[in-house]
Amino acid sequence: MTTTEQGPVGSTGEATGWHRLRVARVRPLTDDAVALTLDLPERLAGAFAHRPGQHVTVRHVLNGTEIRRSYSICPPPHDQRELRLVVKRLGPGGFAEYATTGLAAGDELDIAPPTGGFELVARPGAHHVMVAAGSGITPLLSMATAALRDDPRCRVSLVHINRTARSVLLADELADLKDAYVDRFHPLYPLTRETREAEMLSGRIDPTRLSKLLRAVGAEPDGHTYFYLCGPGEMVTSLGEALTRWGADPARIRSELFSLASRDPSPPVVEPRGRTVRITASLGGRTTVAAMEDQDRVALDALLRARPDIPYSCREGLCGSCRARVTHGAVTTGRQYVLGPAELAAGYTLACRARPESDETGLDFDV
Repeated sequence: MTTTEQGPVGSTGEATGWHRLRVARVRPLTDDAVALTLDLPERLAGAFAHRPGQHVTVRHVLNGTEIRRSYSICPPPHDQRELRLVVKRLGPGGFAEYATTGLAAGDELDIAPPTGGFELVARPGAHHVMVAAGSGITPLLSMATAALRDDPRCRVSLVHINRTARSVLLADELADLKDAYVDRFHPLYPLTRETREAEMLSGRIDPTRLSKLLRAVGAEPDGHTYFYLCGPGEMVTSLGEALTRWGADPARIRSELFSLASRDPSPPVVEPRGRTVRITASLGGRTTVAAMEDQDRVALDALLRARPDIPYSCREGLCGSCRARVTHGAVTTGRQYVLGPAELAAGYTLACRARPESDETGLDFDV
């Protein structure tokens, strides 16, 4: 998952800009993950109001290079005047390594306001079945907590997939949630690289094991059950396909990808257009016009030259921070993992995946 917005470094800005927040605490969670708690001034409470499941983008300059990464908001259990993010190191370099080894209380980070459409279905009394892999638990914990708190008739079942018991994130908070809602919250913790007493909780989660886990929590592919998947792209895709074969309605499956197993192949060389292609972008009540140049692959490339505060982060169509509605003209939206058929039909695109097909194209980032 990933994508964001931008503005002058250190600005207090509007809801579409960057805000510099102070790190209040850095708490180790596992050997390779930390919880970052950020102070949230009262004046920014509105800008950072969010729905469970949404994420923010962090902007950081490392060795002279700007890095952007998106992280799901995982609210602190008690203090809503704080913003908490869980950061897991996946490899050397990048913001996650800095956050898990060098970041300290008192440091400051540039954060963009919440965004994203991964959220609970508003269906009282529903059975919400959530499947998370690793750090995919961060948005799902927020969503599970909100569902159990706000809908006394709902049930929540969680399948939290991890490699080992030591790598389980937020285990203490999940245990507290189970204690608080013992009759309505049913978590299972399969481990892919450790053997547990129950066979279905040991080893890779393939379609057969998934069906056993679903039966164990009483899930049924009916009109009262909704499914939420969050984790690496390969897992989300394979489990989503398995759920569909099991009988779940694809319209009742929601997902968010944290990463792609493999990157898209290098895009083809862009042919010179031989014509002027202009993009009119609306953001924060301001309108900017940018011209596509021959080296530009997507609309975002041109827009960033004219207006650096255009939102973006992952550039892979994962997070949806650069979501915009096409107001005039036409674009081709390349491979992406955020927009559903209804949004595409309504004219939405992602600037990091959109290629204008008309001489004049309009994109509205405020809707």
